[in-house]
Amino acid sequence: MAGLKRFEGDARQTRLLLALIVAYAVTIAYCDLLTRGPSGMATLWPCNGLLAGGMVLLTPRRGLILLAATTVAHVLLDRLGGTAPAMTALFTVLDTIEAALIAVVLRKAFGGPPRLKNLAQALRVVGLALPITAVLAVIGAFASAPMLHVSLPVLLKNWLFINALGMTAGLPVALILFDPRIQRGFERPVWEKIACYVMVAVAALIAFGRPGHTLPFLVFPAGVLVAFRLGPKGAAWTTVIVAAIAAPLSVLGIVAEAATRAQASERMHALQFLVSALLFTCLAAALALADQQRLKLLLVRRQALARKAQARAQAASQAKTEFLATMSHEIRTPLNSVLGFTRLLADRDDLAPDARRHVGLIDGAGGALLTLVNDVLDFSRVEAGRVELQVEPARAEAVLRDAVAIVAQDARAKGLAVEIQVEGDTAGHHGLDADRLRQVLLNLLNNAVKFTPAGRVTARLAVTPGEGADRLRVEIVDTGIGVPPQLRDRLFQRFSQGDSSVTRAFGGAGLGLAISKALVELMDGRIGMTANQDQGSTFWIELMAQPCEAAPRAVVAAGGRIAAARILLVDDHPMNREIGGAFLGLAGCEVVTAQNGQEAVDMARGGGFDVVLMDIHMPGMDGLTATRAIRALPGAASAVPIIAMSADALPQQIAQCREAGMVDHVAKPIQKDLLYAKVEAWLREPAAA
Repeated sequence: MAGLKRFEGDARQTRLLLALIVAYAVTIAYCDLLTRGPSGMATLWPCNGLLAGGMVLLTPRRGLILLAATTVAHVLLDRLGGTAPAMTALFTVLDTIEAALIAVVLRKAFGGPPRLKNLAQALRVVGLALPITAVLAVIGAFASAPMLHVSLPVLLKNWLFINALGMTAGLPVALILFDPRIQRGFERPVWEKIACYVMVAVAALIAFGRPGHTLPFLVFPAGVLVAFRLGPKGAAWTTVIVAAIAAPLSVLGIVAEAATRAQASERMHALQFLVSALLFTCLAAALALADQQRLKLLLVRRQALARKAQARAQAASQAKTEFLATMSHEIRTPLNSVLGFTRLLADRDDLAPDARRHVGLIDGAGGALLTLVNDVLDFSRVEAGRVELQVEPARAEAVLRDAVAIVAQDARAKGLAVEIQVEGDTAGHHGLDADRLRQVLLNLLNNAVKFTPAGRVTARLAVTPGEGADRLRVEIVDTGIGVPPQLRDRLFQRFSQGDSSVTRAFGGAGLGLAISKALVELMDGRIGMTANQDQGSTFWIELMAQPCEAAPRAVVAAGGRIAAARILLVDDHPMNREIGGAFLGLAGCEVVTAQNGQEAVDMARGGGFDVVLMDIHMPGMDGLTATRAIRALPGAASAVPIIAMSADALPQQIAQCREAGMVDHVAKPIQKDLLYAKVEAWLREPAAA
């Protein structure tokens, strides 16, 4: 690959060398043979600028070849035009030295070939070249005065104007025309380019076609229009075309009018000024537009990169979601067996004390692992912005007491005292998402119990009335190990705990507080931690909640209808069928099992089931397909409530279950009380299916 690029670079340089040699030969022939004024010097001399620009763009070896070829062309064409040998030698030596010196200065100043991206760079190039041009013009004037028989002041003036203005136009034109990178952003059809340049030529012929009656302003509108359409190269070609037409016509006009040498000199100087002014007028417009084009291209490229980055981020997010879904399913499936059989064992009355303790330890370890999985999923939901609050009337005190009751058993197992303290009107209802508030309180209470070796955990609730909304402040105070000051800023960051020793000693992924912070902020509240004066920490949350009336709630009689229910349990895993059947059997249900979706559809077709508990991932016909097939059955069999009972627990997976026709979802590992509540709810409301 490197060799191919080097070969292509050499080929481009060789083509550029040949193009420069031809361009120089044509330019010097045109200037020397067709634009000579009465003084014997050319009206316009951009040749040195062309040679200097070529030497800058070429490699040093090819630059020397260009210098040698142009020297030969210079000598031959000067002799062909009738220039005396001494003058030919003087012109050739001075022009060669001037071009070589300028090329060296520009390469050093720009660190390589200058690229004219804006007008300031073009002016800098000309500013670096003109001092060298002026010095050599003075040397040429003094050296040629005895041979041309012209007064020294007039000769100095002519040398300076011809060389300086020729360099002012010739050098930028050469650097623009022979740099392939400049055209980018101004690609136009061939016919449009031809039309533009024909327009410029016509304007130049009209402006300079009548000797003595020039109308130079006509070329400027045409030149600016071409610059806007074709960019910097259009401006450069406009200058070349106008100079090529105007110079010989001006010389013809001078001859036709038999002008004096002074008048001819003034006319030549005016023409040189015109060509330079035209170049920089058009170049200013073209380079400004080119800069806009570069910014547009840069913006387009950055937008493309942003789209690619967005696509990569979406792909990464999708991959993360798929990974979480897969890992959640694969972890929950064995956990369902571990926790399910453990709780079945724990409910037995014939366990020895040691065996019951061991079962409790297994249940605790499994519960910790389930909490870890739930934390990861919860954080994924929060981070993706997929958590929506379900605000309903609730008593903050009742939510707090529920959370305390859940952790009370673990606290008692450690010998910790758990207290609840309330202040203010805590009997009223407020608009709250009770589930999310309970989740936050459980995180804080679990941490307090986990990090408190001895002493007590106190849960305080204070309700402060306000205008329109009440302030609810909950504090969880412990007498635990506390948090060192240097680590407190990291507490609410994801995957963060006090230090690595905390992880080793107490476990966890460090997501609980990060999730709690995100949920509290979603509820427009605040969360924080303060160190106790004596020992331990106080974690607190503050919420603003609207007081409201309690919502009517249906009361379910003890035992309910679940004891008389006939349930179809569909799962491909034998242990899951055994656990689910055992839980439902304990409640008095009649349980019929199926091991795949097709069996479930066949059994449901016969009717007689009150509820269907459906797994999702099964060989053959999966749970979603089976649900759609049951919903398509004729008669009452299609209306049976179908509850997903799956390890798929991500929001989008639950949404897919509902889209397929399922009415609810129970996540594995199965929690007995939650399973009973779900089944009982749909036994009471079958019409909702």
